[in-house]
Amino acid sequence: MHRILPFLVISAAAFSCTTSAQGLPKTQPKFITIIREEVKVGRNDDHARFESGWPAALEKAKSPDYYLAMTSLTGPNEAWFVTPWESHASVAESMKREDKDPVLSAEMARLSLGDAEYTSNARTIHARARTELSAGEFPDVGKARFFQITVWRVRFGHQQQFEEAAKAYATARVRSNSKEGYRFYEVIAGMPTPTYLTIASVENYAGLDHIAAADQATWKAMTSEETGLLRQAGTVAVISSEPNNFKVDPQMSYVPKETREKDTEFWMNK
Repeated sequence: MHRILPFLVISAAAFSCTTSAQGLPKTQPKFITIIREEVKVGRNDDHARFESGWPAALEKAKSPDYYLAMTSLTGPNEAWFVTPWESHASVAESMKREDKDPVLSAEMARLSLGDAEYTSNARTIHARARTELSAGEFPDVGKARFFQITVWRVRFGHQQQFEEAAKAYATARVRSNSKEGYRFYEVIAGMPTPTYLTIASVENYAGLDHIAAADQATWKAMTSEETGLLRQAGTVAVISSEPNNFKVDPQMSYVPKETREKDTEFWMNK
């Protein structure tokens, strides 16, 4: 399985930039690919050391396809790798670059085979940005250290109801004057649909308190009509919601040199 291009998948969302070659995204990405690896219990450190081979190989090949790696602090014992894309065309360009580099292709194959020793399963997800459901300013991804990601399973046929509730929540978030934002994505391949993702990041773990406070402030800022929309959607449209917290892993991430140089203590202390 290619770390950057697990083909037979179209594309997904989490970060965004004009093109992947411009480094980490500055605005919400149009698509993202998420690779979820289930790590064997007790093998987290071994897995992280082995995974560092991917960014090393990509940097040697001067690949512009950067991604963030994060490990779960709650929920299943997993490692997530999130790559932003501008379009399907940018994914195709990345595949061409890899196919034309026999050294990189061989190293990718070696790493994919060796990864099986530390993981028990893997899933690749593609999602597209739903900017109209997102709220707040896009964060400085290079400074993000923790993420809170919520997976929303929605009942088929109730997507519009769910999205109207999500818009109402985003409107109330703006009205609450909260500085805590989040990105919204809709899964388009890789898991049962309709499924949505909300992704928020903080620069330190204490920032999760601010996310919780922002949620409370948002509910207080809602009109009675908005509250009704959310409660109705929660009862009828939503099958389940699962929030989990993640920690960015610098050893397994592949980020631009300028990002590493801005915080060498974090990115280069491997």
